Amino acid sequence: MNRTICPCGSGLVYLNCCQPYHQNAQPAPTAEALMRSRYAAFVVQDADYLYETTHKSTRKNVTKEGYLSSAQNTTWLKLEIIFAAVDVVEFKAYYLGRSLDTEVLHERSNFKKEEGKWFYVDGKFY
Repeated sequence: MNRTICPCGSGLVYLNCCQPYHQNAQPAPTAEALMRSRYAAFVVQDADYLYETTHKSTRKNVTKEGYLSSAQNTTWLKLEIIFAAVDVVEFKAYYLGRSLDTEVLHERSNFKKEEGKWFYVDGKFY
């Protein structure tokens, strides 16, 4: 995966894009970068990263096992950023559904920065 294009849709090589975030070499610098890296974490099935980048106020609603199960049971196709502001990102994530038709997860996500790190708080689905 190191030499492949990052699944987040940036067009960059994974090694130079989301991998440093996934390996905790550096924090995502913006809410949009965190959103992209979380999408990529679903693709590469990095449940630890997904859990650790979920804000502690909403972490009680998720588990690493739940994230891993979701990642393993979903074939993600692409990420489309609709809108990004300082602490809000609206996106569409395309995936194969149970009937093998392309489906869309459309969400407006809220993020919070604490101690120099961005965290996913919650989102509204459309």
